[in-house]
Amino acid sequence: MAKVVGIDLGTTNSLVAHVSDGVPVVIRDASGDGLVPSVVSLAEDGTFFVGREAQRRLLTAPSRTVYSVKRFMGRSLDDVRDEARMLPFAVHQAAAPEGTDGAHGGGVVRIALGDREFTPPEISAFVLRELKHRAEEYFREQGEFDFEVDRAVITVPAYFNDAQRTATRDAGRLAGLEVLRIINEPTAASLAYGLDAKNRGTIAVYDLGGGTFDISILKVEDGVFQVLATNGDTHLGGDDVDLLLMEQIIDAIGSPGLPGEAVQTIRKAVIQAKIELSEQDTTDIVVPPVLGLPNGFRKVLTRAAFEALIQPLVDRTLAPCRAALADAGLTPVDIDEVVMVGGSTRIPLVRRAVEELFGRTPHTGLNPDEVVALGAAVQADILVSGRREMLLLDVTPLSLGLETMGGVVSKIILRNSTIPASGREMFTTAVDNQTAVDVHVLQGERELASDCRSLARFRLRGIPPMPAGLARIEVHFQIDANGILSVAARELRTSIEQTIEVKPSYGLSEGEVEQMLIESFEHAEADFEARLLIEARNEAESVITATEKSLRRPDLAEIAATELPEGELARIDTALHALQAVMPLGDREAIQASTQALNDATQRLAEVAMNRAVRGALAGKNVDAV
Repeated sequence: MAKVVGIDLGTTNSLVAHVSDGVPVVIRDASGDGLVPSVVSLAEDGTFFVGREAQRRLLTAPSRTVYSVKRFMGRSLDDVRDEARMLPFAVHQAAAPEGTDGAHGGGVVRIALGDREFTPPEISAFVLRELKHRAEEYFREQGEFDFEVDRAVITVPAYFNDAQRTATRDAGRLAGLEVLRIINEPTAASLAYGLDAKNRGTIAVYDLGGGTFDISILKVEDGVFQVLATNGDTHLGGDDVDLLLMEQIIDAIGSPGLPGEAVQTIRKAVIQAKIELSEQDTTDIVVPPVLGLPNGFRKVLTRAAFEALIQPLVDRTLAPCRAALADAGLTPVDIDEVVMVGGSTRIPLVRRAVEELFGRTPHTGLNPDEVVALGAAVQADILVSGRREMLLLDVTPLSLGLETMGGVVSKIILRNSTIPASGREMFTTAVDNQTAVDVHVLQGERELASDCRSLARFRLRGIPPMPAGLARIEVHFQIDANGILSVAARELRTSIEQTIEVKPSYGLSEGEVEQMLIESFEHAEADFEARLLIEARNEAESVITATEKSLRRPDLAEIAATELPEGELARIDTALHALQAVMPLGDREAIQASTQALNDATQRLAEVAMNRAVRGALAGKNVDAV
């Protein structure tokens, strides 16, 4: 027999929970500690350490110890290059695999531990295995000897993109877990707070953890949790607070080239000071003597100075909150509850900022470190037992679409669409006798493919040769309940089909995630004009191609002599050359005017050609045969 659990795979700490007698419970170790530090260390003899022991080895073997690996999940080296300089372990990037877009930072990040290398999902799998082992030990102690933990619901930040969700699911598979569902952390938190007991209401979940920030606006009505909007920053959290304090101390010491042992000792000291300042007005940052820092370091830090230092980071969380409210069509007064999630929400400045923004005291009744794992356990119990009538409707954070002729993006699933989600669109061929179509999948809010992130490419082959525009190609996008995208392309006349599960090896950089929405508004007018120009050129090229094809008809001379007004061909030729002349100039209105002029000039020729084609098709047939 097997057990199912809920897992919060966090940047700083991870937890596992289950439902006992209808109540979610965090599974703890023998000392009563529910947290497993998300740290993995590899000893010289090949022994792996996970959790507290690995955390201790940060001070003695920093180059062989990995922390905050969640920030690397589904990302490229370019995405994390700035912070990599402060990390004690070596990070590099393998070449982009076939089928991905190396121009956008494709390729898997690899982390070197001694003479071995690991991907972020592999490192995360060590943490997940430790959680799995802890749960199994717990169930054995409860006398349930025959139970194995083999299924789990795992939470991710709401603003994780397709690559990051896929990497998380892969980590679960590597750990020997069937991932029943990947759910967003804010949604899980709202379940744990018991907000499902409310008949209806609008909830804002503010989630500031160790490495990521999310804001989600949910509507709860009769057991249905519908995410109205989500926003956030996948590269903002408590780690950034620690980094600011560390840089301040390193600057004060005046030794930028400190060895890894000294840097990690400073990191431990600032984390302790940060925790203390949540409860008191002043603290001492005490760094003991270590290699590279023989005299140690001591500094008095007040809460006021600390808050002044981190104010810009806290302010960065408020803009996504306002954006999420706007996307949901709401204002702060429309929010019934504000839920605080994540260890970094213990900071008094954070709580004050949230209270001022929403105009109400945030809900802080549960341990912010544990609330996500508890919610994951509730969802796991729902999926397995079916004992609770509840439906979770999450959303996709960014739009998904395809590149079409001229580099334009055709959006098929829009951002903040409820998932599971699907979308279909019809396309056709651009040239005569085309037997293959390239399908380029994109993510982002801009109008042009060059401004969006490439997720995958594949080719639909075997299309029968036919004139341009006759092929009917249906592209189907499907996002499952885990937020994972698959794309299928099918030629309807032949039923030839090609399907791909989009598994990009890279993610969106923090800047790209933030800027995609911002730029979509800042550049909206220019993007729209660029799109209109491309569409005008596409239409003009189609008219030019059709006109040139008509002018090559073997019966053209006969048509001109018997069915067209005198000088008609000359007028067509003049209009054709006029359109060809304005095409390179980039003047949309001139292109549209010349296209219309050519359409007008060829109208009579098109009618005659159509009539002749119909007469030819009907020749020798009676009405019944037709």
